[in-house]
Formats: sequence, C-alpha cells, structure tokens
Amino acid sequence: MRTPGVPSRHQVVVLLLEPLIGYDATIPSAVLGAARSGTDGLPLYSVEMASLDGGPVQTTTGYAVVPHGDSSLLALADTVIVPGTRAPGPRHEGVLDDALERALSQIRPGTRIVSICTGAYVLAAAGLLDGRRATTHWQNTEDFARLFPQVDLDEDVLFVDDGDVLTSAGLSAGVDLCLHLIRRDHGATVANEVARYCVVPPWRDGGQAQFIDRPVPVMDDASTSSTRAWAMAHLDADLSVPDLARRARMSERTFARRFRHETGLTPAAWVTQQRVRHAQHLLETTDLTVDVIATRAGLGTGASLRKHCAATLGVSPQAYRRTFRGATESRIA
Repeated sequence: MRTPGVPSRHQVVVLLLEPLIGYDATIPSAVLGAARSGTDGLPLYSVEMASLDGGPVQTTTGYAVVPHGDSSLLALADTVIVPGTRAPGPRHEGVLDDALERALSQIRPGTRIVSICTGAYVLAAAGLLDGRRATTHWQNTEDFARLFPQVDLDEDVLFVDDGDVLTSAGLSAGVDLCLHLIRRDHGATVANEVARYCVVPPWRDGGQAQFIDRPVPVMDDASTSSTRAWAMAHLDADLSVPDLARRARMSERTFARRFRHETGLTPAAWVTQQRVRHAQHLLETTDLTVDVIATRAGLGTGASLRKHCAATLGVSPQAYRRTFRGATESRIA
C-alpha cells in the first residue's frame, strides 16, 4: 500500500537483447531515473540493465552496452522493460529461444512488464500479449500481425496501457510511455517535472498514425496549431468544432480533417483529453472542490468530471487527489 508523501523506490530492470536498439535501451534510465521525490529529492526508481549472461550487448548502431548484471536481476524487478531488439527468434519466427525463455521465467508473478518499440515481439512470443491490446513501431505492424494474430494490435497509438502489461510504439514513443509510468505511479506533477528536465512534452497529442507514410505537418497559417494553443488557454470556453473552426478561419470539414491529420485525434477527443489533464493538475495542486475544478477545466459539473476520471484514470477525483496530493504538497507549500 502506497503511503501518501512517502513514495517507495521502484526496482526497474531493462532486459537487453542482441541485436539491441540502443536508443530504446537508454530511455528508461534517462526518464525514470530523473523522477525524484518532492519530500527528500531521492530517486523514485532504481533502474538497472541486464543481459542474458551479464556480458556486453551489441547494438544495431555499432556500439555495445555493458549491463549491471545477468538475467537473475529479473527476479528482483517490480517492472521489467524490454527495449527494441532484432533478436531473430521473436522477430522472424515468433518464438523464444531456450536462454530467453529461461530468463523470462525468473520474473515474479505480478511484475509489471513493458516493451518499447519492437520489444513487443518478445512479449508476444512469450504469450504475454495473447488476447490483449498492444502496439509496436508502425513499420512493423504488418509483420507483427502476421506472426501474432492472437494479439489485438493497435497501430495508431503511441502506447497501450493494459494494466500489468504496457507496450509502446517506436523509438521516442518509449519516452511517452515512461512518462506515463511516472504519471501513473506518482501523478502528473512529478511526470511534468521529469518532462521539463528532459526538455520533452509531458504528453504528446495523438498517436503514431500521424507519422505513417507522410511528413509531419508544417505549422503554418493552414495549421490548427494556433487554435489549439488558444484552446489550451481557454479550456472553460465553448470549444465546439464550429467555434474552433471559425477561430481557425476554416470550414468545419477542413478544420476537422486538418486537426486529425496533425494530432491523430478528433477535435472533441483532443479537447476532452486536455480538460481531463488540466483537472488532474488542479486536483494535485489545489484544494478546490470537484465542482469548481470541473468548471475551470471546462467539464461542466462534478458528475461529468467523475465520469471522465473513472473512464480515463480508473478512479474518482477524490481518490486521485488522495493518492497523489501527498507527493505534491511539498512542492506547493
């Protein structure tokens, strides 16, 4: 049971599998390793790297990574993360070799298991994604679906949180997922501080659908970016598509099409997402009532906020505040 204001140190083990996607492997240490307790400034996560035999692991880009130890570290983990890999068994045949199967068998029941990019092949080959929603890099989705038809693959999202098993899309989506882990474990305020330290957005809008086979849209006068910036500062205003389209000086149809192209979301879904995030921030950092927070976040009533919190966060506003307020109080005292 988590004691408010006294966050426990969470043991993370990153399993390195050759040939390793080196960029993916560095993300957990950089992001999770930057999370600090507001009470004493101590790290909230202990991140270690493991290889199957404890030896260096060659990456796909010409250098090797020296881990902290061998696969026996997995038995101590609260969270195991498998970064991208081109390991031939999972990637080409959809199976685990004996050494990898023995390594994964050391993971304790109840351990949270996470993949970054093509690390999802390993989780799928181990049967951990059977019947579950998951994702991987968009370039690999056709191949992944062929090898693992039993997995409910979603190629449009940056990451999937399926409770004790989480998967991310390619490369930098691993940053999004690690920030999500911090947000889930310790609240939005801690995650936002880590994002600022890493100089990345605390939450990227949309999914990897916006990157598939087309360039990132140019933020010019034909973009919806300025309208989105205005909406972020006026979440309590009427943010219907007709009103947003008028502000962007576009027809509703053109606005909706460009908005989805740029963010991967419909305008309505994006607005709701921003409003819930703002409500989370207010729950963590203020003593405002649920009804007042709902009004300021543009969600209308306390009942509406409760519904959105239940759907998005899985808890009530009061429960969310109780869980994460302790870690925040030291920052706002």
